[in-house]
Amino acid sequence: MSAVIPLLLLLIPAGNADSQPEPALPRRRLACVRCCGPSEQPVSIFSQRSARMSGHPQYSLPKIQPTIDITILKGEKGEMGERGLPGAAGKAGERGSRGLSGRKGQKGQAGPQGHPCKQLFAAFSVGRRKALHSSDYFQHVTFDTELVNLYQHFNMFSGKFFCYMPGIYYFSLNVHTWNFKETYVHLMRNEQAVAILYAQPSDRSIMQSQSLMLDLQEGDEVWVRMFKRERENAIYSEESDLYIVFNGHLIKPALE
Repeated sequence: MSAVIPLLLLLIPAGNADSQPEPALPRRRLACVRCCGPSEQPVSIFSQRSARMSGHPQYSLPKIQPTIDITILKGEKGEMGERGLPGAAGKAGERGSRGLSGRKGQKGQAGPQGHPCKQLFAAFSVGRRKALHSSDYFQHVTFDTELVNLYQHFNMFSGKFFCYMPGIYYFSLNVHTWNFKETYVHLMRNEQAVAILYAQPSDRSIMQSQSLMLDLQEGDEVWVRMFKRERENAIYSEESDLYIVFNGHLIKPALE
């Protein structure tokens, strides 16, 4: 009992028994800091560390993309290669606008003086003394007798009249038909038939004629051809008589 009393005395605070106890100091409150959003849950340090170690895209380390200066690695210019094959031709483009007029050229030399009659006249008359059967679909008629051939405008070898003086011309063709045979003849200007001379097969041979006027340009050709159909086509003539005659002459020149 004597041992307990001294222990109780030690627990009694020093000072007067009548003195008032000292007021206690107010406790300091720590302020809260928001560490996550309203919809987020706090994540422990251990879970964050494990996520970074697991390679999750949200916590993956940033990728480093080095930039290389190409000018440092660029080598010297190589040699030119061989010429390649030409490519396919492209479509034709649209026609461009008309360019400016060029400078006026120098005056040319004067040409040779022409023949005054050759500029104002042209005439021919030719005939054929041999009969002719049309063996082809189209057969050119030639002539063997020259009656008039002014300035040689009619070529006896080709059987064509060549226009050297443009203007109005008159042409006529006379043939003799053959008994029981068809007569079908074209009077041609260049490659176009401009008139037809036709006679049906008959037991009597007769003279047939065709005439016309043409406005010819320089370089035009006038000639005669036979046209064969399913019937035999022929024109009659004799060595002693002239039954086939082709005529033409200039009426009015274009330069007059």
